Amino acid sequence: MTARAFYGVLFAVVLLLRLCHRDIVWVEEGYPLAAAAEMLRGKVLYQEVWFDKPPLFAGLYMLWGAAAGWPLRVAGALYVLLSAWAVGRVARELWTVREERLAAALTGFFLTFGIPATVMVLGPDLMLIPLQAAAVLAAWRGQALAAGLMAGFGMLMNGKMLLLLPAVCVARPLWLVGFVAPQLILLPVAQAYWLEVWSWGAMYSRDTFVDNPLMEGLRRTGNWVGFHSAIVIGAVFALREERGKWRWLLWLGCGLAAVVAGFRFVPRYYFLLLPPLLILGARGLAQGRRRFLLLLLLIPLIRFGPRYGQLGADVAQGRAHEWRDLAMEQDSRAAARLLRGSGDLLVWGYRPEIYAMSGKPAGTRFLDSQPLTGVLADRHLTDARPTAEGVARANRTELAKTKPRWIVDGLGPYNPALAITQFADLREWLAAYREAGRTEGCVVYERQPGY
Repeated sequence: MTARAFYGVLFAVVLLLRLCHRDIVWVEEGYPLAAAAEMLRGKVLYQEVWFDKPPLFAGLYMLWGAAAGWPLRVAGALYVLLSAWAVGRVARELWTVREERLAAALTGFFLTFGIPATVMVLGPDLMLIPLQAAAVLAAWRGQALAAGLMAGFGMLMNGKMLLLLPAVCVARPLWLVGFVAPQLILLPVAQAYWLEVWSWGAMYSRDTFVDNPLMEGLRRTGNWVGFHSAIVIGAVFALREERGKWRWLLWLGCGLAAVVAGFRFVPRYYFLLLPPLLILGARGLAQGRRRFLLLLLLIPLIRFGPRYGQLGADVAQGRAHEWRDLAMEQDSRAAARLLRGSGDLLVWGYRPEIYAMSGKPAGTRFLDSQPLTGVLADRHLTDARPTAEGVARANRTELAKTKPRWIVDGLGPYNPALAITQFADLREWLAAYREAGRTEGCVVYERQPGY
């Protein structure tokens, strides 16, 4: 089979499976969809849109007009294809076409058969897979400028690229030139970017919700290793025979450090550890006496494969998805349907998918309520303890000067202590609104005429 045919088949399979999620907007893709839509309306990220992630996370979603539905799933399939090609390219550089195709196929497999809210979302951690592979390949070739550029663009997608730099650094001035050059686009918004991405991100990292990070990290990492045992065991076999083990161990160590940073061990963080394991795993699996390891791929296939069949049948027959993981997503759709007519919107809580579902523009620069309550989204459904109370108070003062037509409180029904009505400094401002409807998890307010 030619390379074009191989990657064509891989893309077709990945696309078919991702289209089973055509009618779903996962919350982590709702955030960049909302930010990209505001950018397409002419707003400036970090100044007119509060956004706590690097700019290419939202910028990528502009390429297909910040549309959900099938364009989002096609874009996801193309990104998986790019990741598979980049990972496969490293394997081919080191070994043969057999390792390239195994690495590419394994990439497509593990970016499909995993936790849906993780593998379906074009998030910052997944976005680093092709850039990470390209940067490492360039560094190992001694191509300083290319390695620096890949690392620099990686920083514009995910700040955790900083922890991967030892694996992609080339001790030449051209590497630094390549790394710094992409960052220059941020000079006009440097102060706001520092506050929203790095200062806010540092607070986020310091304040984990995990009670016992060591035990939680061991448990989750052990589960992840078991789930990916085909490539982990294959990687162990490959490393035993591979020369230059130090560079592989450095790459793996940097990826593990990026997973551990912040002591949360969220499943999507493990994407940062995946590229070297995919490449080494392909090498281990390519050796004939170890092909029995392919049987271990049945673990993710059996765990997540049947769901695609059910979702695909739902899409084909026009049925609503009946899946517990989608309860909040479906509630968001119900809330979006209550936003009749024109007008802009404020979403209170971390429910940014409501912007995408309703098509309403943001009526403030805040796409969620984290910077307004100071309580991080990883705990705000059950906890009202603020991490950034001073920042939140200043932001609420700014909020009180705005006049969005619609407010959707998607947090109060879950955690009454953080309902928008509970903030004394917003009560006078909120008096201009009346309740216009509610769902199980949202209260919708509409601004009254004359205010």
